[in-house]
Amino acid sequence: MARDDWRLRVELEAERHATDFLARLGVDLGSEAKELAKELESRRLAVSNDADTVFVYGAAREDVERARAIVETELERLDIQAREVAIEGWMDEDDRWSGERDTGDVEEETLAHGYAPWEVRVECESRSAAHDLAEQLEQEGYGVVRHFQFVVAGTATKEEARELAARVHGDVEPGGELVYEVAPGNPFAIFGGLGT
Repeated sequence: MARDDWRLRVELEAERHATDFLARLGVDLGSEAKELAKELESRRLAVSNDADTVFVYGAAREDVERARAIVETELERLDIQAREVAIEGWMDEDDRWSGERDTGDVEEETLAHGYAPWEVRVECESRSAAHDLAEQLEQEGYGVVRHFQFVVAGTATKEEARELAARVHGDVEPGGELVYEVAPGNPFAIFGGLGT
């Protein structure tokens, strides 16, 4: 059976309302909402919040629609006002939820802000080799930064970055305003966390 990703987005008036409401969804449902929740028990919906917004995630639109009935019943019972309650589907082609604004091409946006969307990082054998490579790449028209034995060259596309990396034996990385190094032995850099 094919499964899609759906979510209910509940934007509340204040952040404290989202935190309080999220806590109540787990333990303090009114009688009408409890009846609705029993129907969803086996569906294992995920619930989280981000500031003043509560999210309920499900694999089927019908599950999220039933969750919406529970949420709206509880909002009314608790006299909490929502700015918006919306069902959204995940759009793979656009890599976003249907209710989110289309920000366009990330590469174009990054270039418009004056940063390379893709970078090739090369660790050279010496400072001299890094200097020579940086000069060569600058002459070829790349934006280049050199620090000690490292050269970073910006490119406009991932494909261009892959071609350059193959030629100069470098590593392709997402570019942009923030450049970071990953600590040796730790291939992951984690920003933020998972919702509860």
